[in-house]
Amino acid sequence: MRFSSLAALVLSLLIVACSSQQKVGKTNTQVIANLKAHVQYLSDDKLEGRRTGSEGEKLAMQYISSQFSSVGLAAKGTDGYYQPFDVNDGKQINPGTFFTINDNELNAGKDFFPFPYSSSQKIEALPSIAIQEIEMPWFFDLKDVLEENKNNPHFDLNDYIYNNAKKAKERGASAVILYNSTATDDKLQFNAKDKSAPLTIPVFYIHKETAQKYFKDPAAALTIKFKADIGEKKRVGHNVVGYIDNGAATTVVLGAHFDHLGYGEDGNSRNTTTDHAIHNGADDNASGTAALIELARILKQSKAKNNNYLFIAFSGEELGLFGSKYYVENPTIDLKKVDYMINMDMVGRLNDSTKVLTLGGIGTSPTWGEAIKTTHSLNFIFKYDSSGTGPSDHTSFYRKDIPVLFYFTGLHTDYHKPSDDADKINYDGQWKIIQHVNSVIESLNDKGKLAFTKTRETQTSTNASFRVTMGIMPDYTFAGTGVRADGVTEGRPGAKAGLKTGDIILQLGEYNITSMESYMQTLGKFKKGDKTKVKYKRGKEVLEGTVEF
Repeated sequence: MRFSSLAALVLSLLIVACSSQQKVGKTNTQVIANLKAHVQYLSDDKLEGRRTGSEGEKLAMQYISSQFSSVGLAAKGTDGYYQPFDVNDGKQINPGTFFTINDNELNAGKDFFPFPYSSSQKIEALPSIAIQEIEMPWFFDLKDVLEENKNNPHFDLNDYIYNNAKKAKERGASAVILYNSTATDDKLQFNAKDKSAPLTIPVFYIHKETAQKYFKDPAAALTIKFKADIGEKKRVGHNVVGYIDNGAATTVVLGAHFDHLGYGEDGNSRNTTTDHAIHNGADDNASGTAALIELARILKQSKAKNNNYLFIAFSGEELGLFGSKYYVENPTIDLKKVDYMINMDMVGRLNDSTKVLTLGGIGTSPTWGEAIKTTHSLNFIFKYDSSGTGPSDHTSFYRKDIPVLFYFTGLHTDYHKPSDDADKINYDGQWKIIQHVNSVIESLNDKGKLAFTKTRETQTSTNASFRVTMGIMPDYTFAGTGVRADGVTEGRPGAKAGLKTGDIILQLGEYNITSMESYMQTLGKFKKGDKTKVKYKRGKEVLEGTVEF
């Protein structure tokens, strides 16, 4: 029996259609299997939460670079695929620190500690605890000041110690030695994050049991020798960078951060238990990293060749966008030739019922709206955010006047907790997001370089919650004393007080601002409607303004 030509044509079309469906189905299955493998590896316990600078981060970056290599991406870091950068972890007590009393050597950390702002002088002396002689160490019992301020919620013991040590130096002290003879817990310890300006004398704290042993008789003379050796504590993070060179005039940057919280050592965990638990970060952000790898595989074969493609897996995002900020200040391509940047962060929890997908950065180019409308929606319900800033790495590129688009499936109860695991990821949803990103890229292939527009600014941290805000974007990478404004929102309290991008906040009201921690603690002391003075540094000039929250 022979088919008619029409029947043959219909059969031919059916065969092609079925073959195409099988191919698409096979592609879906393979991509989803790949996504699963990536997320499961990156969020495995053996990576111990991928904390920046850790062995877990090293395993993760080796995995990502091997995937980039297998896809066929060229290495575009500063060391092959890698781009190392320093993370300032604050201060540390160096081995050169010592303290002896009557030839008895004390143990740093257990018996005593130097304050981070101590000078490094080596001192030998025969002081009496009760007598404050010129050019000799002075002893201070914290007993009276703790008693006087036990009901004062505004009293800051650390501020008191710093200012009192400065005054002691002005009056002739060669060093300050503090102790606490009361049962009141002063909670003093070496604070690695203290960025107070260095003093010109050493300042030590002697722990209670040691003080009781040696300081019982205030009239006794002691033979003491000591030195405070304070150093910078650093770790090294790594971005992983791959490149598709299509010989185009412009480049599209695609990014996702791969670091997470480790065991929560950096104080950014939301874990309410006391367990020393691994934070695996399957959604945050193994999901975005997995999507980045699979997008690289797709774009390597794509016909959209009018852009080159740069793929960056950032580290240090959880510490305050360290990796992306470092990259834009030390780029391995010409940022002036970047068309736009797409960032994927927490794209693993798409709700199959609501299908809500947040797209941030829509306002950073007039072209975004058109591009989204002309792409296949895959039945997403879009939630738009016009701002080019937010708590992820696209912010760093927006600050370089580059249009950005941010994909995000939303916060959930496992956010920054040990329970953010691979078995809770919606891999089908991830694949749909990848398809949408790819469709946006394809729709813009013939559009030329996107125009950039400024937008309103939002906070770059998802952790902090205060009754008031200054309306500044803190520079989390700033290692100096105070808090540097990486951006200042117009019309907000900081801007009205005169602050500009690059200014360093030194004081709010009576509170000295030495670090991000002290800044956040100080904000918590104010409420809406309060007025206070802000002291800030611009270049070499110290200025003052009035803040009304």
